[in-house]
Amino acid sequence: MTKTVNHWIGGKTAEGTSGRYGPVTDPATGAVTTRVALASAEEVDAAVAAAKAAYATWGTSSLAQRTAVLFRYRALLDAHRDDLAALITAEHGKVHSDALGEVARGLEIVELACGITTQLKGELSTQVSSRVDVSSIRQSLGVVAGITPFNFPAMVPMWMFPLAVACGNTFVLKPSEKDPSSANLLAELAAEAGLPDGVLNVVHGDKVAVDALLDHPDVAAVSFVGSTPIARHIHATASANGKRVQALGGAKNHMLVLPDADLDAAADAAVSAAYGSAGERCMAISAVVAVGAIGDELVARIRERAEKIRIGPGNDPASEMGPLITAAHRDKVASYVTGAAAQGAEVVLDGTGHTVEGFEDGHWIGLSLLDKVSTDSDAYRDEIFGPVLCVLRVETYDEGVALMNASPYGNGTAIFTRDGGAARRFQLEVQAGMVGVNVPIPVPVGYHSFGGWKDSLFGDHHIYGNDGVHFYTRGKVVTTRWPDPADAPAGVDLGFPRNH
Repeated sequence: MTKTVNHWIGGKTAEGTSGRYGPVTDPATGAVTTRVALASAEEVDAAVAAAKAAYATWGTSSLAQRTAVLFRYRALLDAHRDDLAALITAEHGKVHSDALGEVARGLEIVELACGITTQLKGELSTQVSSRVDVSSIRQSLGVVAGITPFNFPAMVPMWMFPLAVACGNTFVLKPSEKDPSSANLLAELAAEAGLPDGVLNVVHGDKVAVDALLDHPDVAAVSFVGSTPIARHIHATASANGKRVQALGGAKNHMLVLPDADLDAAADAAVSAAYGSAGERCMAISAVVAVGAIGDELVARIRERAEKIRIGPGNDPASEMGPLITAAHRDKVASYVTGAAAQGAEVVLDGTGHTVEGFEDGHWIGLSLLDKVSTDSDAYRDEIFGPVLCVLRVETYDEGVALMNASPYGNGTAIFTRDGGAARRFQLEVQAGMVGVNVPIPVPVGYHSFGGWKDSLFGDHHIYGNDGVHFYTRGKVVTTRWPDPADAPAGVDLGFPRNH
């Protein structure tokens, strides 16, 4: 019988009652290995009710109690790195080293949450007027929800719920139904660490579950990571329902390569950033902008490196890139390559016919490299979310920056140069939320915040870091006046002199 992934509600497994299930596939073989319960609106109600009940005590718990749980949780996650990575590889397909890297980046936010005591310190101004003090404090919101994507099934949830619960909220997680198992393990380990029942809940599902969370009156805030159209819908719907929203959308990340750049370093960076995790990441470099006469040599060096990448099952230590998440997604990615030449691109590498011996039914695609791509082609305009790298040619730095800033996306970007002055101009002039200087994937460390501009982010707060703490709390200002003890009514002796 096929294994079933059920919900986690109120500190225990809750079997699905909707009668609806979705398939979970091993991308390397194409075989359905698991089914996942798809929640009804009533099951979402049960998860929110469990979170609301838990908030009554967790929301007033001490910082010492919360951080003690988080420190134990961090230790358990560290001990189970390989278990989490194995689940990610089995259901997403990424190679084991990529999966371990994902867990490590998620752990950074757990570590940030362990230090929440300093993040939640307030401010105090004394004697703003005679005997008047003003203090600012931050308090939790209540029940908050997270809706996370398939490409980082462990890391993105860990970007959300550890900070949320550290701030005193309770959490309902709706992970991707394509690779759901790691979310359940995250919840089980949190319970083992001592997180009280109902503080973290996991409901699996599709649009039914998402809409139930967006409409639920007891959900105070929603965090989302996914495509731009869905991010826009999440933001509009949840905001209209009076909820706080951070909705991170898609990307078309550019890498500007100046003529003075170290071309070997730039080619290495382009290959790792474009093809790592099979290109299924919102911070992938999908467009290299070559300035001046270096284009031909840069493309040649990228091709030389790309041709050596070994593609195979994620659990094979020799594999450097795994399959795509589903056959349908593989076919969609391939369509951009097969149509590129007709739209004026030079197809330097065509990975659409790639197969792996012994795993012919897997969701395989090879590395594709498109040169001399135009800005009006589909391969450039759309977020492909696969191992397809576009190279565009420009004559000057200014032309390159103008091209990049014309994109509707503004997630991450990078420049490769030896010129500090050019790099400084770039970091100020480029319209993107995250900038790398000779760093191809500028994902911030946990104590800075992650987020883009333009159509890559809907809402006012980036995720994790200081923005994450502010998103999961709200400010309150208290103005206080106390009479001087010496002015106490007659007959009340507090031991203070009355000769002031």
